[in-house]
Amino acid sequence: MAKLTILEFPDPRLRKKAVPVDNVDDELRALIDDMFETMYAAPGIGLAATQVDVHRRLLVADVSADKDDPHVFVNPEILEKDGVTVTEEGCLSVPGYFEEVKRAEHIRVRYLDRAGHECEGEFEGLLAVCVQHEIDHLDGRLFVDYLSEAKRSRIRKKLEKERRQQAAVVA
Repeated sequence: MAKLTILEFPDPRLRKKAVPVDNVDDELRALIDDMFETMYAAPGIGLAATQVDVHRRLLVADVSADKDDPHVFVNPEILEKDGVTVTEEGCLSVPGYFEEVKRAEHIRVRYLDRAGHECEGEFEGLLAVCVQHEIDHLDGRLFVDYLSEAKRSRIRKKLEKERRQQAAVVA
């Protein structure tokens, strides 16, 4: 397994729409393992392939406190959503920033699992929020897109300034 590099906002590769996965094979399962390792090390509760510069419709999630309930979603498709919840979201691609976002409270999703079997699941609470957040990544959207232009601009400028400062320290 290998830790992958997570792209950070405003990297334009985060806006690229992911393409469907044709085949769940050993290569994809190795990517899944690497994504879990990367997500747990970050630490995070969800990671979309887009965030590690792989533009395929794949996401991993584990919202359990003990990190012992991993979920794999290949080609996820939300079939139904209902209810409304507002939660404070963060993102591994927007490190250090948390904002309230409105999402569906309950979702029904069709997807392929790690073995390539077609599944359908109903999710609520934090896992439902996480899956919606990660599917947004696969569609080229970030949680900052739900914020005002002023907030989004402020976050972008702060992150760019932090990167410049880090680069100056390394140089």
